[in-house]
Amino acid sequence: MVSILTNELKFPDVRETSPEGLLAIGGDLSVERLLLAYRSGIFPWFDDDDPILWWAPDPRFVLFPERLKVSKSMKQVLRNTDFVVTVNKAFSKVIRSCSKIKRHGQPGSWITQGMIDGYSDLHELGYAKSVEVWLDNELVGGLYGVDLGNGVFCGESMFSKVSNASKAAFITFIQNTNYRLIDCQVYTNHLETLGAEDMPREEFLKYLKIGD
Repeated sequence: MVSILTNELKFPDVRETSPEGLLAIGGDLSVERLLLAYRSGIFPWFDDDDPILWWAPDPRFVLFPERLKVSKSMKQVLRNTDFVVTVNKAFSKVIRSCSKIKRHGQPGSWITQGMIDGYSDLHELGYAKSVEVWLDNELVGGLYGVDLGNGVFCGESMFSKVSNASKAAFITFIQNTNYRLIDCQVYTNHLETLGAEDMPREEFLKYLKIGD
């Protein structure tokens, strides 16, 4: 049964999720609750018209950095395109750009103003990162996610204004960091082509304990 959260700062056991991976409803997007969620293998995902929904799917979609797949055509793009990739130079622009991208099958964005505020607070405290892709000094792609310092980067969303920009952000970031695991949360074909795969939730939770 899906739990209803109160003001108390706690989550139910992740094994109590629905078959779809929904764990709880309600609560808030405070820094304290977001940090507790990510440390517990839980993330918020909901539409603007919904209450806050908290998820912990089984299996979890993840990518091992050493298994990253970069196609020959993408290698050529990275070599021959004048993309400039930076980290934490424009977090606000990245998350707002992610919120404005039209997604196939989604009438609106799940990145609400509350989400923007919550993750911006995480960024100010050093727990959320952005990766930017620039072309001719214009922001054309990027991604953002959560880093708790445990060797796992929890990717949240990415965007592209020009072809391959978000892939360039993802690939370059992974190739220049030393994460043990990238949390992609739920399946997408786009990330599968880059090497992401399913992992049992119990195994994923073990990775979150690294560095504790």
